[in-house]
Amino acid sequence: MTGAVRLGIVGFGAQGAMYAGLIADGRVPGMVLGAVADTDPAKGAVVAERHPGVEFFDDALALLDSGAVDAIVTTVPHYLHPELAMAALDRDVHVLVEKPAGVYTKQVAALNAFAASKPELTFAIMFNQRTNPLYRRLKEILDAGEIGALRRSNWIITTWWRPQGYYDQSAWRATWGGEGGGVLVNQAPHQLDLWQWLCGVPERVFAKVAYGFRRDIAVEDEVTVVADYGDGVTGVFVTATHDLVGTDRLEILGDAGKIVVEGSRTATVTRLVQPEQELSAGMGMDEVRRLFTGELDTDRLFSTEVVEFESAWGAQHAAVLENFAAHILHGVPLLAPGADGIIGVRLANAIHLSSWLGREVPLDFDEDEFVALLNDRIRREGSFPERR
Repeated sequence: MTGAVRLGIVGFGAQGAMYAGLIADGRVPGMVLGAVADTDPAKGAVVAERHPGVEFFDDALALLDSGAVDAIVTTVPHYLHPELAMAALDRDVHVLVEKPAGVYTKQVAALNAFAASKPELTFAIMFNQRTNPLYRRLKEILDAGEIGALRRSNWIITTWWRPQGYYDQSAWRATWGGEGGGVLVNQAPHQLDLWQWLCGVPERVFAKVAYGFRRDIAVEDEVTVVADYGDGVTGVFVTATHDLVGTDRLEILGDAGKIVVEGSRTATVTRLVQPEQELSAGMGMDEVRRLFTGELDTDRLFSTEVVEFESAWGAQHAAVLENFAAHILHGVPLLAPGADGIIGVRLANAIHLSSWLGREVPLDFDEDEFVALLNDRIRREGSFPERR
């Protein structure tokens, strides 16, 4: 393909409108706005006003069959992501899936398998935090072994405060049948992805999850997870939507250093001069006393670096769109291949399943059991179709 990628936006809500604006403002090299689809016909007038000359469809399949686009991004309810993505790929249209890739692993696995049968097409996912220069630098540090073998990670990410009115604005929101979950599938998928991207995928999880804890909703608004990576390596993940002040703090401890991230903006990286156990074995009690009293020069033990980057609003989303276009046009490697989307979905599913069963759950859990228990909750709501 030459020229620019004509992107179709399926779903013209807040996210779809933002992507259209980024493209229209020239912030996505190699991409132009080709068309928009939304089931609400009134959105057509909005598109005509903001983006004159851009074709509007009230049906996604009509957009895909129109020939007006080379690729789409799916900014629609989570359950629809795999269905729309496969419909696009089936018509030889490239796909950028919004997070999460789906609600449960069985549907995402079907999408991945279908995408694998179309290797000539580009399949990516909107994990925009992978473009965050701070996290990209931290991944380089971790992959290079600069803080040694990982021993523990802790992430408290509660900056998602949502009032009751947020949940009341539509009938599908914060439901099992309409949205597929709460904070794990709506607000925190980026952090679940980053957690495994940086620290690896755990072997099993144990979760304490509260449903409708501080809001009148059916799904989760409070989550605490303990992850087991094997060989004594653990992780803790805490998230919620009822903390008005909110905290975003990530700690990653290695046997030769530590990373502490505050607000996803600033990281303090400590590198030990030797692995911690070697320092412990070689330190006399006089040195220990001087360390505890502040008399010991800590440069003998470790060095500290502060890593900080500025990131303009929308820059990370624009970077994913630009990378998506560059892959289509020039074969530039994808920052977030679409197949990676199943990892975070599997992690969220395991967390839900652990809380439903009241026990530790392996990451290779029984997918049919998960869907059956999900359908139990959908049936009790009585408003949405069951899943399979």
